[in-house]
Amino acid sequence: MPNLVRFPLRLKAAGRSALAGLVLASSLAGLAGAQDIPFTAWRDGFASDLRSEGVDPAIVSAMLDGLEPDPTVIERDQTQPEFVRPIWQYLEGAVSDARVSNGQRAAAGISDTLIGVEERFEVDRHILVGIWGLESAYGEIQGNFDVVRSLSTLAWEGRRRGWAESQLRAVAQMIARGYASRDDLLGSWAGAMGQTQFIPATYMERAVDFDGDGRRDIWRNEGDALGSAANLLARAGWEYGEPVFTQVSLPQGFDFAGWSESQRRNVADWAALGISPASGEWAADDLYRSARLVIPAGANAPAFLVYRNFEALLRYNNSTAYALGVAYLARAFETGDAGMATGWPTDNPPISRSQSRELQEALARLGYDPGGLDGVVGPNTRRAIRAFQSANGLEPDGYAGLALYNAVIAADAAR
Repeated sequence: MPNLVRFPLRLKAAGRSALAGLVLASSLAGLAGAQDIPFTAWRDGFASDLRSEGVDPAIVSAMLDGLEPDPTVIERDQTQPEFVRPIWQYLEGAVSDARVSNGQRAAAGISDTLIGVEERFEVDRHILVGIWGLESAYGEIQGNFDVVRSLSTLAWEGRRRGWAESQLRAVAQMIARGYASRDDLLGSWAGAMGQTQFIPATYMERAVDFDGDGRRDIWRNEGDALGSAANLLARAGWEYGEPVFTQVSLPQGFDFAGWSESQRRNVADWAALGISPASGEWAADDLYRSARLVIPAGANAPAFLVYRNFEALLRYNNSTAYALGVAYLARAFETGDAGMATGWPTDNPPISRSQSRELQEALARLGYDPGGLDGVVGPNTRRAIRAFQSANGLEPDGYAGLALYNAVIAADAAR
């Protein structure tokens, strides 16, 4: 375990200097979205709610007495990163030589635990080590934010108040049941905790006491942490011994206009459309698997058929890049070779968030409704992109890359 720097859990008014109070007030004053009501009014009201719901007053006090908001949490919550990291760069970092070698060493140190977790939950241990590596660098980087302070700040801020308050209620249950102490509650600025980065509600629903000591210690106990991750995947439909994805080749003239990333078919049906493995041939067992076709970086990039286990990984983290990263890491641990996809369109990277807003505005002016002007390329914006591509003789793959951005901006300028 790393030597984590701990935030003060309860700040006593008598011990705070006037200067510290001024600094905090100054930090919060300029943040749009901070609520009109004082933080203390939200805090005391929520404390009253918890007590009225039957939470032990001592637990309420341990959680909230003297707590102050954390301006860093508000800043991070309100600041979307401007640049979108290309999937090929994400995968390069996720499956780096250092991460693979560190994972092999970490797994060797707890091999009996991993075998035990795999046998109990029927989730492949190499996948669990991949999750462990991406979530906390094998337990070394778990976050040093006071989770109660972070969630309280998010609740007061108001953008996700209901969600944050539900997480705080889960924290109260964790403490009441003896699963964790107040001092254990350290994690990310957004409330994720431990070696497997569970938010409190997920902790209550899926965390397990693997070693039977009466606690679900996902911070210090690798068995509890990895057992909890395995339990989450098992409940999400993990199929033991089955693959996560197959990289595939698309036939010349593939009908992108008739394709949807949400469409699920048996592999036999995809094969009938001319889709084949990027290497080798389909085996007989492959043809009966249910799969979606995922093309994360456009028509001129690697494509994948993804199976039920891919969907289970999305329940852990709803990111195509994350699910691929875990699966590639697992393959590297198991075979010594991740077999990473190549041929990514490095000259056609995803566009920035400000460019995405410009793209949405231009699409709207051209008559293609993007469903909003928020700079987030979601399903509605992708539908608008595909409509533009179809109308302009481009492959309708829905990918918001630099080439598409330039084409839309040029068409808008020529109106």
